[in-house]
Amino acid sequence: MSYRSLAADRVYKATTDDLQPERKNSVGTVFKKAFGSLSSSPRRRLSEPLMQGVPVIGSGNVNTPLRKMPTSVISEEASLLSMRSDTMEEVELTGVRPSLPAVRTFTRSNTGVEEVYVDTDNGPVCVAVQGDRSRPPILTYHDLGLNYITSFQTFFNYSGMRNLTSNFCIYHVNAPGQEEGAPPLPDNYVYPTMDELANQLDNVLKYFDLKSVVGLGVGTGGNILARFAFKQPLKIEALVLVNVVSTSAGWIEYGYQKLNARYLKSKGMTQGVLDYLMWYHFGKGTEMRNHDLARVYREYFVHSVHPGNLAAFIDSYVRRTDLGISRSTPTSESSSAGRRPSMTTTLQMPIINVCGALSPHQEDTVTLNSKLDPTKSSWMKISECSMVLEEVPHKMCEVLRLFLQGLGYAVRLGRPPLTVSRSAEVILKSIKQSDSKDSVRSSPWPFRITENPLTA
Repeated sequence: MSYRSLAADRVYKATTDDLQPERKNSVGTVFKKAFGSLSSSPRRRLSEPLMQGVPVIGSGNVNTPLRKMPTSVISEEASLLSMRSDTMEEVELTGVRPSLPAVRTFTRSNTGVEEVYVDTDNGPVCVAVQGDRSRPPILTYHDLGLNYITSFQTFFNYSGMRNLTSNFCIYHVNAPGQEEGAPPLPDNYVYPTMDELANQLDNVLKYFDLKSVVGLGVGTGGNILARFAFKQPLKIEALVLVNVVSTSAGWIEYGYQKLNARYLKSKGMTQGVLDYLMWYHFGKGTEMRNHDLARVYREYFVHSVHPGNLAAFIDSYVRRTDLGISRSTPTSESSSAGRRPSMTTTLQMPIINVCGALSPHQEDTVTLNSKLDPTKSSWMKISECSMVLEEVPHKMCEVLRLFLQGLGYAVRLGRPPLTVSRSAEVILKSIKQSDSKDSVRSSPWPFRITENPLTA
């Protein structure tokens, strides 16, 4: 063992032949050995060396430990001993178990909904009433293969919709034989056509003594509401249409739907019919986009839908005719006088036409928008969804709220009150003292949400 003096303060460096090959890793090796000794004997005295046989600075003999250690080394060892032992324990992974989300189901046990059967010329129709009947009415109609529970329950139970629905009374209309737990339709029953289904709404309005309603329809239900609004425009105040097709069925759709109806009558819910219904509602990429929602609807179509009743509804929908609406072309008299062309061949009420960006009916909604009056209608595409009410209820809730406010309804959602001027207070006071029967409609000015207005 040889030493070479570096300074007069007794700082030395050991240069043995045994330690030469491990010079680069000597510091790391010492710390590893020190860690091992500390973890194996945590109650070791601070004055003892970390390891026997390790060269100690300032010692002339390698095998002779230094009994008195510097203060810095003692403090460092004390800090190491004060570390929690659980941070150095090894954990062995024994298994992986996936955490499944909460199961989403449809239930009929909503105590706030009353089901009423209304007699029509084509048999009774189930109408579910939700809310106070003295409030302004909103009438809904479901899509193909669904009913008022599977089409609107999740949306109207959404937290943002509860305050809105407290200002209105919702009337959910079910197509014949499509309500929850409906009995099989008789063999001699002739299912109503789309126009006859629209005429049934007149019986519903007369039964509940409703002068006019705001319509909310999805898919097939939107087509039925549009037919009724075109025939009796005074009874539909406004329309909210979601993924609605306005044209007649093409050859490809006609073939698929007729084949599905035949299989439903003879074999029940087959895999081919199930795949078509999932594509009809969700489009492509359903499992990748929303696996939980797709699983719920698959189970519903397999276990809860009556195949024979659905086959009759599909057969009626596939034999639909065109709505027969169009924008009128300007006449020579109106163009010379500088007036706008008349819009007598299209729907006259305010309409918001909504579609999902991933819906297979997106192009059909564009076609419908081209037939509506642009001064009274708006077309809206909501991204990353197909079933708008189910996948993005928060967006559709905001759309419906703004649309109702544009109609003149003051929807209270717990927002801070606005400060008004003295003249506005006088006007509002006169409105409150009026004899208006509509307690929700509190604005005397006709607000409208418009898009693409025609220039004069």
